[in-house]
Amino acid sequence: MFEFCPFLVNTVEVLAQQRQDLILGEIRARGAVRVADLVADLDVSDMTVRRDIAELARRGLVHRVHGGAVDARHAAHEPGFLAKSTLAGPEKQAIARAALELISPGGAVALSAGTTTHLLAALIAETPTLRPLTVVTNSLPAAETLHRPEDHDLTVVLTGGTRTPSDALVGPVATASLQTLRVDVAFVGVHGMDVDAGLTTPNLLEAETDRALVAAANQTVVLADRTKWGEVGLSRIVALTEVDVLISDTGLGREAAHAAREQVGELVLAEPAPAPPPAATPAPAPAP
Repeated sequence: MFEFCPFLVNTVEVLAQQRQDLILGEIRARGAVRVADLVADLDVSDMTVRRDIAELARRGLVHRVHGGAVDARHAAHEPGFLAKSTLAGPEKQAIARAALELISPGGAVALSAGTTTHLLAALIAETPTLRPLTVVTNSLPAAETLHRPEDHDLTVVLTGGTRTPSDALVGPVATASLQTLRVDVAFVGVHGMDVDAGLTTPNLLEAETDRALVAAANQTVVLADRTKWGEVGLSRIVALTEVDVLISDTGLGREAAHAAREQVGELVLAEPAPAPPPAATPAPAPAP
C-alpha cells in the first residue's frame, strides 16, 4: 500500500495554483488565450493546460471555447468578437485569403458575423480589382471595415437586428431583410461543425439569421479553422451536406478531413503563413 508524502502533494497543488494564476492573468490582460500558446509558454502538456482551464472555468473565472478560453467577465454566454479574434490567427488569415479567390467583380456576396469573415472583409476592402461589388452583412465589424466613402464601386448593405456579444445583428429584423435579397456567394463563419450536428452556434437567433443568409445565396462557403471541428453549439444552422465549399486549414486532422469530404461539396485546406524567425540576439560588446 502506497503512502503519499503531504509535502509533495502540497507542492503539486501550489504549482497548479501558480499556473492557474498565470493563465488567468493572461486571459484578463488579453481577453482570451489559446491552449497551444499556453503549452509552449508554460512548458507543460496539453492535458495539463486543459485541466487548469477546466478548474478556472469551474470557479467561474473563465469560459472555455474551442482551442482556448476567454474572460468570463466579458462573455456571459458566448465569447465576444475581440476575444475570439485572438484564437487561431494565422489559420484564419490563410482561410480568408483562400476565400477571397472565390469572389468575382460585378457580383454580390454575403458575409455572416465572425472573426474569419471579418478578415475576409478587410481583404475585400483592400482589393480594388474586385470592384464593382456589393457586400451584404449582418456583422458590425465587417461593415465598419468595408465602409470606404471614397470607394464608390463598393456597396455595403447592413442588415438591421439585435446585437449579440460577438457583434452580429440577428433576430426577426435581420432575417426578414435577408429574405428579400439574393447573392452569388454566402461566406459563413460558425461556432462549430460536426458530421451529425452540422454547422452550429450557441445563439438561437443567430442560427435563424444564418439560415436566412444561406437561403439567400446561390453558393454557401463556410470559413472554419480546425478548432471548430467536433464542436457543437446549442442551435443548428444547416447540415454539412448543404455546404458547397468548406475552407479550413491544413491542421485539420486526417479523419476529420475525410469525414468532411464525404459531406461537403468541396474541401479546401489553406496553408497558414510560416511564423517569422525570432529576432537575432545581438552579440555582446567586446570587453574594453
